[in-house]
Amino acid sequence: MMYKSTKAILMSSLALMTFFVIGCGSSVNSTKSNSEQWLNLDTVKAGKFDTGKMWTFDFPPKEYFQSEYNFSPDDEWLNNVRMSALRFANYCSASFVSEDGLVMTNDHCARESVGKVTKEGENLSEDGFIANTLADERKVPGLYVSQLVEIKDVTAEVQAAIDAGKTDAEIAKNKQEKFSELTDLAVSEKGKDYTAQIVTFYNGGKYSLYSYRKYDDVRIVFSPEVQMGFFGGDPDNFTYPRYDLDCSFFRVYDETGTPLKTKNFFKWSPNGAAEGDPVFVVGNPGRTSRLSTTAVLEYSRDYAYPLTVDLLNGAVKVYEEVIAEHPDRLFELQDRLFGMANSQKVYIGVLKGLRNPVFMQKKKDFENKFKSAVMAKPELKAKYGELWDKIAGTRTEAKEYFKRNAAFNVGGRGLSTEYFQVARKLVNFAHQMKMPDAQRMLQYKDSVVEKAKAKLAPAKFDKVVADKFASVIIGVYVKLLGEDTEYAKILTGGKKGSEALQYAVNKSILSDVEKVNQLVEKGADAILSSDDPFIQFVVKTENQLEEVQAKSKEINEREANYIQLLGRALFEVYGTSIPPDATFTLRLADGVVKSYEYNGTKAPVKTTFYGLYDRYYSFKKQSPWNLPKRWENPPAEFDLETPMNFISTNDIIGGNSGSPLINKNAE
Repeated sequence: MMYKSTKAILMSSLALMTFFVIGCGSSVNSTKSNSEQWLNLDTVKAGKFDTGKMWTFDFPPKEYFQSEYNFSPDDEWLNNVRMSALRFANYCSASFVSEDGLVMTNDHCARESVGKVTKEGENLSEDGFIANTLADERKVPGLYVSQLVEIKDVTAEVQAAIDAGKTDAEIAKNKQEKFSELTDLAVSEKGKDYTAQIVTFYNGGKYSLYSYRKYDDVRIVFSPEVQMGFFGGDPDNFTYPRYDLDCSFFRVYDETGTPLKTKNFFKWSPNGAAEGDPVFVVGNPGRTSRLSTTAVLEYSRDYAYPLTVDLLNGAVKVYEEVIAEHPDRLFELQDRLFGMANSQKVYIGVLKGLRNPVFMQKKKDFENKFKSAVMAKPELKAKYGELWDKIAGTRTEAKEYFKRNAAFNVGGRGLSTEYFQVARKLVNFAHQMKMPDAQRMLQYKDSVVEKAKAKLAPAKFDKVVADKFASVIIGVYVKLLGEDTEYAKILTGGKKGSEALQYAVNKSILSDVEKVNQLVEKGADAILSSDDPFIQFVVKTENQLEEVQAKSKEINEREANYIQLLGRALFEVYGTSIPPDATFTLRLADGVVKSYEYNGTKAPVKTTFYGLYDRYYSFKKQSPWNLPKRWENPPAEFDLETPMNFISTNDIIGGNSGSPLINKNAE
């Protein structure tokens, strides 16, 4: 990276650096006794914005904006902002920031792209990348951005299809078929460069057809060294004050290979952001569950999220240990560690919120008010009055199957070990081989079976990582099933403690490619009767897994129909006065630049490079507060007062990464 480019880039980074959401207040009556705060939960009331401020572009709260900020955006402003914003692949947000197709996003959104354009002999993660000319910009294979060009209400069509269904399965089928019909029609009308999706709002209270212009010639322009983009590492992640250069730039090219000319883009504010300024995040927040019933949230709190946190805690520990024991694997594994640690903090935070009695009481108060509004109208009561109890019932049913579903579905949560992955492939292969050729799946036909065999054993088995992950997964499964159960003993041999966690790994052949291939050549019966613990576990649990999954599917389909009916009730009572849950579609979230108290002091609304260098020296230049070589001694003309990160009260979540933050002038 060249220092002459740094200030312009850093000023631009103001538009997407770390935001901190300061919670909206609620009405709470409390008294103090003996210097302690005593709280009567019965007096906790839902706040006005407990369901958030992620507004859709077809129903922006103009009157609220006017009363809160003395600002009422007109249709021209809204259309320009919508067309300037982008969805970055299927995991981040971004925006056009020049008339020549320049795109800005977070650098952590660019990590995958950096890896794809790195050439032999380069280490762009460590060294950073900047294209000094258009010819230097590198096309990123598979990368695309999507621009929301049209929103159409299709609620009537979708709900009519749903209402025509007589069973839970038929309702689900009708809905999916209507989704496909509407999106296929939209794409056929607009052309091959467009995509479409049906977005479900208010859990089924409203449906919209979103049409996108898709650009798939996207080239990287700038990405800082990962040590600058993720300065402070995991300890500083999700914290503030923050000092990371978490921005990157790309450029969209048209079908002729020329930088795209666009009239919709965000210009730069010459003055940046000041405390008290109203600001707007324009991005694609991923998923929230704010409109879920209390019963659903309590299930997540008591069952789903604790398991996810256990798995993530184990995964983070695995990668930390491997990197500590094998420092040469740092750059190979650090992105995986960052990703796991990031998810770990997210889920720990969500679980902490769900375990907060005040937060849950606010949710209960909202639900009680909503239920009272339904019960007060006979026609609504007749249609929707029993739904809360029905959803509570399906969650109670789901609890019965949760542990077996989680334990038997090896790798089902995306956190597994290669041992289970290889075992599952071998067992599936064996079952296919016992079928007549005509009944097998295409990839297992006699004519191509040798190709299938070649894929059963991984070309490179990472035994160091796999062994540690196996201990984590087995520990979680034993906790779920009980250490004295038949299924747990398959993996532990009936042993206890660390010996139990190592039993399966020590006995398994699955890390040895040659032995796996020998087992395959012995045939299907040999695979299914193998005494390898991982294969045994898959074989002996697969019938139960099939039964449990079938029952869970039936419960979920039934519950989905209850939830979409409750969504209609919600929309009938509240309309668009409250925003829908996040759906990884474009939203407009309002807030202000604002400080807050922390650690007994007050946070500055912005940080500068002075703070970065203070942190660098205060931690004695040690990781993760070390700097790339070129940053260690900046030139005298480098302005250390340049802002890096700042805070605001905007409502954001995963998926918002890369979102532009704009002022009332759409700058």
